[in-house]
Amino acid sequence: MSIKIFGIPNCNTVKKARDWLTSNDISYEFIDFKKQIPTEPQVLGWLAKVELDQLINRKGTTWRSLSEEQQLLAQTQDGAIALMVSKPSVIKRPVLQSGDEMMLGFDEVKYANFFK
Repeated sequence: MSIKIFGIPNCNTVKKARDWLTSNDISYEFIDFKKQIPTEPQVLGWLAKVELDQLINRKGTTWRSLSEEQQLLAQTQDGAIALMVSKPSVIKRPVLQSGDEMMLGFDEVKYANFFK
């Protein structure tokens, strides 16, 4: 099973997820949003599995630093995708992808159930 975890290395939630995977001997590939920006087709693929409102992190500093116009653009799928591609820090982290399945954020219980 190929596991990818997307995020930014200094995010505490991403650190927790990576530490959990390592401590449970689960190998994974880490993709840093800052170095490998998500593409439009990639974000569309994620949106086929989760709702738009789940994928955008409206609680983070990146979201709060956006202008009102930018935040309004995120109400449409096209606008939200453009925002996520241009400012990947607005994506809820981490994005964990394993085959056709994915999870957002980190919850130890959900990870444990996911990797049973």
